[in-house]
Amino acid sequence: MTPRPPVRVVLADDERMVRTALRAILSAEPDLEVVGEAATGAEAVSVVRERRPDVVLMDVRMPEVDGIRATEQILATLPDPPRIVVVTTFENDSYVYDALRAGAAGFLLKRADADALVQAVRLVARSDTLLFPAAVRTLAAEHARAYPAPAPWVARLTGRESDVLRLMAAGLTNAEIARRMEVGPATVKSHVAAVLAKTGTRDRTQAVIAAYEAGFMNAR
Repeated sequence: MTPRPPVRVVLADDERMVRTALRAILSAEPDLEVVGEAATGAEAVSVVRERRPDVVLMDVRMPEVDGIRATEQILATLPDPPRIVVVTTFENDSYVYDALRAGAAGFLLKRADADALVQAVRLVARSDTLLFPAAVRTLAAEHARAYPAPAPWVARLTGRESDVLRLMAAGLTNAEIARRMEVGPATVKSHVAAVLAKTGTRDRTQAVIAAYEAGFMNAR
């Protein structure tokens, strides 16, 4: 069997020491490869367009263009954009929630240890579950009240799709959802695709954010 190519990563942080530390940790893993660095949000957009990574570790606060705007630009202008993880000091920062709403796949605390960093990159590269689902749920529940907007897509979900969305929010993988619902993985994949289409979101994180903002997670 041909081995998978390494996950290509771009590091975006205005502190050189932070980038150096991240590079050292990730480069020590045979399945991860750092292919570029950026010190500003504007530079991050340029480097990502040039290097086409699989994952971007994006500092949420940077000069010129912050991580939120850089995330929006990358996702809006690339046909097959990378998965973006915002790196932050405080997990309840409103900047983090804004980054998730902008399309970031998850967030990582700067104080996270090396193992958590490596596993986070691998996890978002697979994109089969949420990165730190409990933290995402807490953040979404705290901030969603600022966006009280009933969404028409809620009524369009089937019962199975509603169940899948709740299990996605709980952080279950497709395989775990399949076992829980006693259906095949292909069926779950189809339900997930339908949920993303009906919520108008690009991935699981955005679907969960949309679910909280629509009040779906509080409905029974």
